[in-house]
Amino acid sequence: MRRIFGWLTVLALVLVSPGMAKSAADVDLLLVLAADGSGSIDPDEFALQREGYAQAISDPRVVQAIQSGYSGAIAVAMMEWGAPTSQHIIVNWTVIRDQASAEGFAAALLAAPRKAFGYNSISNAIAFSATMMRESGITAPRKVIDLSGDGPQIGGMALPVVREAAIDEVITINALAINNKDGMLRGPMGQPLDE
Repeated sequence: MRRIFGWLTVLALVLVSPGMAKSAADVDLLLVLAADGSGSIDPDEFALQREGYAQAISDPRVVQAIQSGYSGAIAVAMMEWGAPTSQHIIVNWTVIRDQASAEGFAAALLAAPRKAFGYNSISNAIAFSATMMRESGITAPRKVIDLSGDGPQIGGMALPVVREAAIDEVITINALAINNKDGMLRGPMGQPLDE
């Protein structure tokens, strides 16, 4: 339950923000859920991401927060990432404006098969997510990537360069860390991040 509350809290923070002021945009927010599907993600961690996002996005409190925005709607997509050549759209852009559309998105992401493979390329996941936003044809005053993962950047494009490019496009990047079974976050070479 604590894990689901964590996902719900992140989504609520993304949705309830002064950045959603009056705008002529299609929706209040473009949101990419970028889930780690790399080889380090075991079946439990895979289910945690999918179920957490599904429960959070379809929670009536989140739907109410979405409806309280100026447009009363957000556009959300889910992608899964792994190696530098492994970025996959799991659920394409969906406009959520009510409980039915939220539940439809949740059902679609739960039903989709796992597609990602290989090691962690966080940078390529961010670049792919930013491209999804540019090519969506949807306008919004806020753009957010919620990137979940359990490990460090291992390969792909230079992470600082990709991060700066996203910031230049006024994209907020939220990192959602998945703890390993030993309860410790680990960085490069398996080094615990809390040491």
